[in-house]
Amino acid sequence: MKDMLNLALDAAKSAGADYADIRIVNTRRQGVQTRNGELAGLMDSEDLGFGVRVLAGGAWGFASSNRLEPVELRSKAVEAVRIARASATLNRDSVQLAPEPAWQDFWQTPIQLDPFTISLQEKLGLLLACDRVLRADPRIKEAAASMSFLREHQYYASSEGARIEQILIRSGAGYTATAVENGEAQERSYPMSHGGQYMGLGWELILALDLVGNAERVREEAIALLSAPQCPSGTFDLILKPQQLVLQIHESVGHASELDRVLGYEANYAGTSFATTDKLGSFRYGSPIVNLIADGTVPGGLATQGYDDDGVRQQRWPIVQAGILKGYMTNRELAQRIGEERSRGCNRAEGWFHLPITRINNLSLMPGTHSWEQLVGEVEDGVIMDANKCWSIDQQRLNFQFGCEIGWRVKQGKVTGLVKNPTYQSMTPVFWGACDAICGPEEWKLVGVANCGKGQPGQTAEMSHGSSPARFRGIQLGV
Repeated sequence: MKDMLNLALDAAKSAGADYADIRIVNTRRQGVQTRNGELAGLMDSEDLGFGVRVLAGGAWGFASSNRLEPVELRSKAVEAVRIARASATLNRDSVQLAPEPAWQDFWQTPIQLDPFTISLQEKLGLLLACDRVLRADPRIKEAAASMSFLREHQYYASSEGARIEQILIRSGAGYTATAVENGEAQERSYPMSHGGQYMGLGWELILALDLVGNAERVREEAIALLSAPQCPSGTFDLILKPQQLVLQIHESVGHASELDRVLGYEANYAGTSFATTDKLGSFRYGSPIVNLIADGTVPGGLATQGYDDDGVRQQRWPIVQAGILKGYMTNRELAQRIGEERSRGCNRAEGWFHLPITRINNLSLMPGTHSWEQLVGEVEDGVIMDANKCWSIDQQRLNFQFGCEIGWRVKQGKVTGLVKNPTYQSMTPVFWGACDAICGPEEWKLVGVANCGKGQPGQTAEMSHGSSPARFRGIQLGV
């Protein structure tokens, strides 16, 4: 690989590139799906290719191929320079990269059990065992379960001298049960909705989830929701569990803090951000107990790795500190726009065939000091919500509405029963400003988002968000 990396970099420099880097990526994906006791999907794929990125005339050029051959490496390097020069004719500002040491390193996701050594028969057998428990009651009309595994072997080199090899591994699994009766349908998922729990771990994650052991509870909750009362409408106190907070953090803080979005680079596709650079260091994003920390090093995180696709070593930094906006997700190109000397390491691409763009890193709400009993016991009239079902948020990441799979009514400090179809709505700084209590570290949980979409052409990225259950006073529930 070393010769191929050097060949592409030499060709780019000879063609006139001021800077060049290359990523060679070998990706293996495996997935198993079941539906109502039958195999619904089976996938095991592998691909290999490279992408060359260059700066020439202050503009980017990029070219990629799945033909890992000397002639093709040279050709794509020259093509990338040609594209950069063409782009430079329309460039208003020349790209300036924030400095970064030329790291030479190897990094691998720490795992205990390689998921690709576990047979498909064992994986399928586990999903079918969950299915049998879920459909033990005839009111469960659909049970869908899945597992997914990924290994990405990356080689990165730059004209500045960086040489980095990484092996990234992640695993995930989950299921959903749909109960139907008298024209009513309700869903419950485990370990969370939208495909389950994903982490930068091996097969040990699947074992720890105890999928079969939780299936009966999930089935019974789905059935119980059929006859549960509707979530009340009005202003109530709201407690969110981590399986819902993961998406709340992602949509109202994660995307809002991507610096390319803040600067308008995403305006044509997915909006901008209300968290503009003039607010940095002074804007009250939430209450004084709200601390949201980005961390590319947290164990098990889907965005946890040694280095990003700029060759920047991963790090930890505040996005919101004591309620104040303190930072953004940045890359080497944009960091200096906010006066930072170094990138935060948030540049990532989906595979070898995409240009790296700014992505959300692992981002977590730091724990507080409350116990779960205190969190609930101090509520006179409220609702607990868990497991996201749907959401809507405006292009500036300001006004939002979320719906959850399940809720529990709280009156005078006690949980009184289930409610169905719970929803809430607010504005980002109002909502986080209403946070008055967060459970302690013993309740903290890291939850994965494996399907974050962004960019034109579109790319999928993965990241994790951690939290303990948190309480928000005076939130609008229902329609």
